[in-house]
Amino acid sequence: MSIYQHFRPEEREFIDQVLNWKNLVENTYAPKLTDFLDPREQQILKSIIGQDSGILFAFFGGTTGAERKRALIFPDYYQNEEEDFKIRLFELEYPKKFVTIEHPQVLGSLMSLGLKRGKFGDILFGEDRIQFFAAQEIEEYISLQLQSIGRASVSLKIQPFSQAIQSPEVWKESSITSSSLRLDTVISSIYNISRQKSQLYIQQGHVKVNWMQIENPSFECQQSDIISVRGQGRSKIIEIDGKTKKDKWRIIAGRQR
Repeated sequence: MSIYQHFRPEEREFIDQVLNWKNLVENTYAPKLTDFLDPREQQILKSIIGQDSGILFAFFGGTTGAERKRALIFPDYYQNEEEDFKIRLFELEYPKKFVTIEHPQVLGSLMSLGLKRGKFGDILFGEDRIQFFAAQEIEEYISLQLQSIGRASVSLKIQPFSQAIQSPEVWKESSITSSSLRLDTVISSIYNISRQKSQLYIQQGHVKVNWMQIENPSFECQQSDIISVRGQGRSKIIEIDGKTKKDKWRIIAGRQR
């Protein structure tokens, strides 16, 4: 039985990467630290590494409720510590009275530094405070290169994890029906928009499923999928609860408030 059959075809490249990490730890008897992984990648790693009794793993993203986390894969005799994850928490200092900075601007400015998304963890907002987690190995580079976000001049201050902004994840649940599990029809049902509009979002590259951009309207959704539509917010397929008498799928969906 192939390991790939348990996952979607587009996830094969990441599966191969996890297998390589696992083999590296087995051959070198040394721990392997990954970049920040999104929750779907964490789930895949857990499924693959969790089958081997000699190799263990742990996740940490700076706080217990972090969405994006680094994984540490290690031999079963190794005792891991928080410091092993090599994460820094940065807080932005900027003229708060005169400018407003939003999430897309922060992410866009970080990505414009030429670094992979995997080098950054969660971006946190709270009242007039903005923070983000990043890999320790790029600490000096970020501190030197990130001087502005939008029109605002910024500087960075390293904070202890205990000072991280707390932003609990809240999902507003609802029961919907969809004629199929195709991505375009599911988006149409969850966000209460026309199917034509949902197809346009997909074709324009504005839709992600499990943090991966999907441009195929017929992509089949599954339970636990996280769907992000630019301008519409995020949603989650909490449960696929069979079909109605009219042969429509009954779905319990959550939307982030």
